[in-house]
Amino acid sequence: MNVNSKTNSTHPLSEATFFILLSLAIEPHHGYAIMKDVRTLSDNRIVLATGTLYGALKRLLELGWVQRIDSPESNVTGRKRNVYRLTDTGQSVLDAEVIRLDGLVVVAKNHLVDENTHGTQAPA
Repeated sequence: MNVNSKTNSTHPLSEATFFILLSLAIEPHHGYAIMKDVRTLSDNRIVLATGTLYGALKRLLELGWVQRIDSPESNVTGRKRNVYRLTDTGQSVLDAEVIRLDGLVVVAKNHLVDENTHGTQAPA
């Protein structure tokens, strides 16, 4: 993955990080909405605990991949919510990861087609 050095992303993203960035790719969200979105996007494979989410968001803020913004809406206690949005750097990291994953899928499909063409069946 060739993003700039600030991204510190020369290795694959964890699934949790990938889905947090993916959740923020369309629009900003507050923490609870990110947790729900990650669960939905991952088809219930990733269920983030509050501490895990906020630890990840802290790291993503430090990397400059997400940014905290004020929400015009308050929560049920009347306090303003912290809302997070993807930065341009975060979008670049997400785009690079999608390209990387797509490349893996292409290699796997080509390999399986090649194996099937030569008479060897891929395991089901």
